[in-house]
Amino acid sequence: MTLPEATLSSLVDDNMIMDLMYEVYDPELGINVVDLGLIYGVKIDGDSVTVTMTLTTPGCPLHDVLSDAVETAVRSHVPSIKWVSVELVWEPPWSPDMITVAGLQELGWR
Repeated sequence: MTLPEATLSSLVDDNMIMDLMYEVYDPELGINVVDLGLIYGVKIDGDSVTVTMTLTTPGCPLHDVLSDAVETAVRSHVPSIKWVSVELVWEPPWSPDMITVAGLQELGWR
């Protein structure tokens, strides 16, 4: 049974989208972007999702790779979402202090 599109969209919330971000991995470090501390927020507005995130450095060449991976994670699990955008911000600047305990463990730093 397929739910009507309006019903599907009403089931999506910020926490669900944030959970999907655990599937997006930084290809250089091999850790997901949530535990790495790159995701600053998620906003749903109707059938649109905006993910606010940063990168480890302003010149990071993985911007497009990570943006595409965020979009793919959302679209593959929530096809009712029509628009996915990644808002890249630099404030607050990322630092290793933003890595979660789970992330530190994955990196072998704890």
